[in-house]
Amino acid sequence: MTAQTAFETRSVSARRQNILDYVRDRGGAQIDELAGHFVTSRMTIHRDLQVLSERGVLRRVHGGVTTVPKAFSEGSTVQRSHRAVEAKKAIAALATTFVQDGEIIALDDSTTSRFLAERLTENLALTVVTNSMGTANLFTSNANVNLLLLGGRYNADFDAFFGTLCEQAATSLRVNTLFLSVAAIRGMTAYHQEQDIIKAKQALMNISDRRILLVDSTKFGVITLNRFSDLTEFDVVITDSGLEKDLEDTLRNAGINLEIAEIPVTRVNKANVTSEYLP
Repeated sequence: MTAQTAFETRSVSARRQNILDYVRDRGGAQIDELAGHFVTSRMTIHRDLQVLSERGVLRRVHGGVTTVPKAFSEGSTVQRSHRAVEAKKAIAALATTFVQDGEIIALDDSTTSRFLAERLTENLALTVVTNSMGTANLFTSNANVNLLLLGGRYNADFDAFFGTLCEQAATSLRVNTLFLSVAAIRGMTAYHQEQDIIKAKQALMNISDRRILLVDSTKFGVITLNRFSDLTEFDVVITDSGLEKDLEDTLRNAGINLEIAEIPVTRVNKANVTSEYLP
């Protein structure tokens, strides 16, 4: 890819993100309105809307587009840390079985990876590579962990570092196993709405011998903008028992190495309240 082609690709991606933001702010827009606002042709707007509608983030209507009810916004680390907590904890518990003493592991900025980090703060001797400030802080007092924090531009919303410095720092390393999460899964593809975060995750993918995706079942079928990777690029995909059975079968039949973490649920009986696992 030439520098000119790369620039044009980034320009198109940025315009489509701006179109999506514009429509979401207003709930809908007409093609002529978009062409005028973004100072481009109706044909270009038609192409952009076709791509956005195919990705499921906007809905085509006569003469324009509207938002879709299932459009997804991931939000800050604080917001994400309160979503699907039991599922993430179950996934993290299962993920620990893939960690060996003495390994070099990488953890991304996701809250699911942070739940995993909380379970790795004792016993195992590890080298941990991460771009997440919050995750790194969990290991600072652990003498058994050799901690490498990737620098770059700090993003307070995600409590992590991103940008060129972060990506370049990763290229000088090699890790045994990477644990990461994504914002959404549609079909056999993982998506995320933030390009900078995608680049950081991709940098970690490129330096890892084994890649393990941690993704709770609420993220399947959810809509967001930017493609990250095919599920086939992961050695293991760990989700929770909330995943629909037909979707589980589809993934397994497609060759995905799928692991299901059972979510503990609280049930009330006559004697007391007990914590059991879903059957």
